Amino acid sequence: MSKKRDILIVIFSTIIFAFLFHREDLGLNLFIFETIFFAWLLYSKRLQFKTRNQITVALAFITTSIATVVTHSVFSYFINYLVLVVFVGLLIYPQVKSLLNAFRISIISFFKSQIFFFESLLSTKVKGKNFGSYIWKFRMFFIPLIIIIIFIAIYSGSNPVFNDLVSSFLSFISESLLAIFKNFDFLVVFTLIVGLVISNFMYIIISNKYIENEDLKATDSLVRVKKSIKRIFSITALKNEYKAGVFLLIVLNVLLLIVNCIDLNIVWFNFQWDGYFLKQFVHEGTYLLILSILISIALVLYFFRANLNFYQNNKLLRVLSNVWIIQNAILTLSVFVRNYRYIDYFALAYKRIGVILFLLLVLYGLYTVFVKVRDKKSAFYLFRVNTYALFIVLVFSSFVNWDGLIAKYNFNNANKSFLHLNYMATLSDKALPHLDKPIEELDELYKIQQEKFPFEEEFMRPFEYRQIINNRKKEFKTEWESKSFLEWNYAEYVAYKALFGY
Repeated sequence: MSKKRDILIVIFSTIIFAFLFHREDLGLNLFIFETIFFAWLLYSKRLQFKTRNQITVALAFITTSIATVVTHSVFSYFINYLVLVVFVGLLIYPQVKSLLNAFRISIISFFKSQIFFFESLLSTKVKGKNFGSYIWKFRMFFIPLIIIIIFIAIYSGSNPVFNDLVSSFLSFISESLLAIFKNFDFLVVFTLIVGLVISNFMYIIISNKYIENEDLKATDSLVRVKKSIKRIFSITALKNEYKAGVFLLIVLNVLLLIVNCIDLNIVWFNFQWDGYFLKQFVHEGTYLLILSILISIALVLYFFRANLNFYQNNKLLRVLSNVWIIQNAILTLSVFVRNYRYIDYFALAYKRIGVILFLLLVLYGLYTVFVKVRDKKSAFYLFRVNTYALFIVLVFSSFVNWDGLIAKYNFNNANKSFLHLNYMATLSDKALPHLDKPIEELDELYKIQQEKFPFEEEFMRPFEYRQIINNRKKEFKTEWESKSFLEWNYAEYVAYKALFGY
């Protein structure tokens, strides 16, 4: 594709972007813009469906684009942008093996595409000459202009009359500029600039040979590398490392066995809540256990990073590593039970949902570490498959209306779980149908909450909560009815219909 055609496509895309997004909130407009982009890729035959990654990422891009309209959440928009970055990486290098490498290629291309556009623009010929040459001719006036400004400053400081003349002239220029730009829409300029940057990124393809070659050479299986390493001690470095690994894993397995036994007893089977917030039990405890699991994975990767995989007498180390992985899986399940206990007493929230999704990925990560040890897989294999798993989980989770789910669950379980009205009142407009409760029901729930959770801390009372929700309903009605077609989204449409019925 020629540079001139690249520029025309980007300019056309920028104009469409400005039309769709100028003074408009995000909604259907993003889906339309991304649909045009996808249609262009199909028309120009730049989109390929030859590998699993290409098919997966293309479907993920379509799915998350639809999700932005269906759920209309910050999370869904973030995931859509993330998938777009990976998608562009696949367009640049369709044969990429790892989605992480596609992401890296895309990020570098983002910056290079901006430079490429302006370089191409300046080199475009106008009446037989480069456009840049016209700008370059004005360079000779820059230094004289600076000198003139310096002398005006000197003469103004030395001559009061001249200073008055200069001040009058500057005031005239200032008033003239204000008159010119009085009705100037700077938001249009900003929208055009953002549209140009995004269009450059999406339509201008710039490869990165270094990452492409790195990805091409990467393999899932480890290859034995013979090394000649001199050591002071008579025992080889590999044997020393093996012994150190065996010793470390024996001790750590014993320690983790004790921790798991304690968790099985206290967390799993004999849990008792003493009426406090469970902060140490869940917050600090959960985060520390997650950290220990990640360090545990790193330890196994360290010992099985190279030739120790091929050491003939490494059976004991493999057994200890597998036991270590299994014990960490049990620990992960214990963290899940802790989180479940917390949800059972204090209902749903973003972080608690995030912990569940993260733990699912950790369990899968532990399984892939087990496969790596068993089948002598490389670190590239771990990054590739776990990045893929993370990608799939994020794509599917972007389709869930989490605010609506949290509001519905928390009110439905308010007879046994803590109902934090302060938090509920902050959920988005999509959840308003589930947040809108009659004052009689709120008062009844408040009595139950007072008996079950006699905390010293004061929380929002039903009357105050009801006032906030009523005000939010009025604001939501006004905002929704003033939205244009381009700002339409399904989640708020459903909420509006549920609340007002028309």
